[in-house]
Amino acid sequence: MSEQATGNGALVDIRGVEKVFRRGAEDIQVLKDLNLEVPAGEFLALMGPSGSGKSTLLNLIGGLDHPTRGTVSIAGERIDQLSDHRLAAWRARHVGFVFQLYNLLPVLTAERNVELPLLLTHLSKAERRAHVATALAAVGLEHRAKHYPRQLSGGEQQRAGIARGIVTDPTLLLCDEPTGDLDRKAGDEILGLLQALNREHGKTIIMVTHDPHASARASRTVYLNKGQLTREPND
Repeated sequence: MSEQATGNGALVDIRGVEKVFRRGAEDIQVLKDLNLEVPAGEFLALMGPSGSGKSTLLNLIGGLDHPTRGTVSIAGERIDQLSDHRLAAWRARHVGFVFQLYNLLPVLTAERNVELPLLLTHLSKAERRAHVATALAAVGLEHRAKHYPRQLSGGEQQRAGIARGIVTDPTLLLCDEPTGDLDRKAGDEILGLLQALNREHGKTIIMVTHDPHASARASRTVYLNKGQLTREPND
């Protein structure tokens, strides 16, 4: 699948999406008739209070979950119709994830952590090493490649996490509170890196954040409130 927009010009096209979770005998509706379009090359911030459905929406876009109703299309492909097996293969090819708590394996060096997504591909060892070197250079961490997570600062660990997210050259980079565990200086460095990946490398980025300072770095911000999108925080 090439990185192309859908017929309406959007890379990400979400239509009438609802997500309902079952908790005991109760149905909890997290997303309600949600529509969203994200053009290729956009840096989008998703904001909203806790429990508004931000991470649930990110998981649907990233193929980590299926909607209860509605359609989720990425570059023209209906990922909501894929089986779990096909969805896992699609996700490995097209989505990079960046998490708040880095999720680095402590027993592996930075370069080995970055290499992990490539182990699901058919690349040779030499090709994997070349991809890892490129990703580490893109985030300015090539000089720390042989270091373990415990030897890295929080900001450096997140840089390694971003390198791992981009090492497969994904269609989408999905970031869930990427600066939430960092101080302001380190957070600003990470936000600057995300902006550079977006502006200089054309990466399409969707970032969940609680922080208006972080969302200001995005090219567009949308707000989730009680499972529905609004144009302003208090709409």
